[in-house]
Amino acid sequence: MDALSDVLRASRLTGGVYLHAEFSEPWCFVAQVKPELCAPFALPARHLISFHYIVEGRMSVRVWNGPTIEVGTGEVVLLPRNDPHTFGSDTSLPPADVSKVIPTREGDGLFQIRHGGDGAVTKVVCGYLGSDDGKENPVIAALPQAFKLGVEEAGAAEWIRSSFQFAADAVAAGSPGSSTVLSKLSELLFVEAVRRYTEKLPDGETGWLAGLKDPYVSRALGVLHKDIAKEWTVDDLSREVGLSRSAFADRFSRLIGTSPKQYLTSWRMQRAAQLLQNSNRSVAQVAEDVGYDSVAAFSRAFKRVHDCAPATWRKAQLDEH
Repeated sequence: MDALSDVLRASRLTGGVYLHAEFSEPWCFVAQVKPELCAPFALPARHLISFHYIVEGRMSVRVWNGPTIEVGTGEVVLLPRNDPHTFGSDTSLPPADVSKVIPTREGDGLFQIRHGGDGAVTKVVCGYLGSDDGKENPVIAALPQAFKLGVEEAGAAEWIRSSFQFAADAVAAGSPGSSTVLSKLSELLFVEAVRRYTEKLPDGETGWLAGLKDPYVSRALGVLHKDIAKEWTVDDLSREVGLSRSAFADRFSRLIGTSPKQYLTSWRMQRAAQLLQNSNRSVAQVAEDVGYDSVAAFSRAFKRVHDCAPATWRKAQLDEH
């Protein structure tokens, strides 16, 4: 199994687009996507990933305490942890709070904003992805505060680029159903952006995404994710990938930052939490799903991570929602 696909599938990503904006220079906003903005368009999510897709024009985006990213027509900038950020024609201008600008909305369509001076126009589609997990997700944790994808560059995903452009134009024209199309495309766009970002990682990088670039570690991650209930050993994994035991163990730990056993336990606990929250399976069934023969052993492992027993944690999640 492709480990990246498995992690993203387990995250239960749901796309959403909430705003079509037309800004004219000079302009500058400070923003962070709030759950209430997303509520009309999708189910609640524990974690938000925000993005801005440039339909036309250009703008700068600066995450607080982070670098400034220049984006133009056909590019999307993604903020995996939904950090507060400034964006505008010039981020050195005093920023207005985008939440203080009252948008218009017709029927069930997107919110719309027109704002700025008399200069060049930039048209932006703003959206988000909701997921069940945040900091504990190895993909989200490995991504930078902000990064961009030039959709024009994504040759293997040309159909995503053309479809996204078509849907964005349809939103601008007020065509019915266009926001639904954009919602699904936003999910595909995020996956493509992560894949492209991973491909461009320089040699010598470490972390979960860097592990995906390494043929041996990537293979190991794939077999671990394919069967997390199996009691994998370093010997098993080294044979699977075709390295000596010591060479594999050193390579995995250096790139991923943890041993194969610790990684497997961590992923089991994440999957267990997702199953407890999103299914009706009993604690015993969940324990078996993630590789534990006894409920007691599973409960001890779960409590070390979540500070409470599985049944208590499940009840707290249900009460919260």
